Amino acid sequence: MNLPDTRAAQPSADPAPRASTRAPVLVRVLTSADRERLCAHFLSLSDNDRLLRFGQAAPDHVIESYVRGIDFANDTVFGVFGNQLQLVGVGHLAYLPASDNGGGRGRTAEFGVSVLESARGLGVGSALFERAAIRSRNTQVTTLYIHCLARNATMMHIARKSGMKIEYAYGEADAWLSLEPADHHSIVTEMMQEQAAVLDYAMKRLARQAQVLLKAALPRPIVV
Repeated sequence: MNLPDTRAAQPSADPAPRASTRAPVLVRVLTSADRERLCAHFLSLSDNDRLLRFGQAAPDHVIESYVRGIDFANDTVFGVFGNQLQLVGVGHLAYLPASDNGGGRGRTAEFGVSVLESARGLGVGSALFERAAIRSRNTQVTTLYIHCLARNATMMHIARKSGMKIEYAYGEADAWLSLEPADHHSIVTEMMQEQAAVLDYAMKRLARQAQVLLKAALPRPIVV
């Protein structure tokens, strides 16, 4: 990937459901049909959040090029949707070429994540990482890899929480997690998680459509 690495980021968009009841975070696999929403998600990030996500300055045209270049046939991209169908969190799992894996280390995938400011503190980043880890297991990945700025507190928290081996150098951090092989439980778990996320998205879309229809049906105010 030209512009990936794993740098978490986060500014605001439409608010995600807030914590009072703390609903489970449902993560859906994205497709090329979601490019427009992906672009809107990344463009909504502040300059600092873009720096944390990509590890370098990322003006709008660079982000647009990055989104156009995502290979959905090879990589896996995950999303968490808000009530207005905006992406409040995005995880990108990129499978590294065999030449980048190191001799005898097996298959490696790199993970990057961004979370909007409105969705912070809800466990969105952790849910995206956990979904990426189980997808990695189920696609014969033996090592999950993260590269980010050392000051990226969100990614460092996820890495430590998951027990990743972390190395620091020149203000950057590399983290590795060795994964167990896939088993019946991991395969069924991922299938059920995806089904729940697809159903959640469908319900949010219906609610959004009903909201639009209701707004259109209401009488317009009379201007005197």
